[in-house]
Amino acid sequence: MAIFGLGQIINKAGGLVYQRNFAEGLAQLTSNEYLVLAGTLHGIHAITSRLSPVGSSSGAQVIEGETFKMTILLTITGTKFVLLTSLSETTVEAMLQKVYDIYGDAVMKNPFHTPEMPIRSERFDARITALIGTGS
Repeated sequence: MAIFGLGQIINKAGGLVYQRNFAEGLAQLTSNEYLVLAGTLHGIHAITSRLSPVGSSSGAQVIEGETFKMTILLTITGTKFVLLTSLSETTVEAMLQKVYDIYGDAVMKNPFHTPEMPIRSERFDARITALIGTGS
């Protein structure tokens, strides 16, 4: 079991506001590639929310590859939290909820943070590191 990264926090407009890796060996993308990835994931999520054949849907919640899975938590405000983990990781939903709680405490309660803008908070970084581990 492994958590590879807090893949992204994406604002309601599809903009990347936070990204961090927690495992060595992950492909290092450029800043622009992370922005494109966030926009693409936002678009996929929006499209999949309309594809449900039965009732309404909140969109894709898990995207699996051969060696990893991306789990997405959509908040009531439209912010998306994406966690990149191994396929065998079983605590993903609980971990995403804890990340969301930390985001609420360390970012949204910060009077100097502008909503929808990139997160630049040492307190947030420290609490995420304590929760998930050391970042690369």
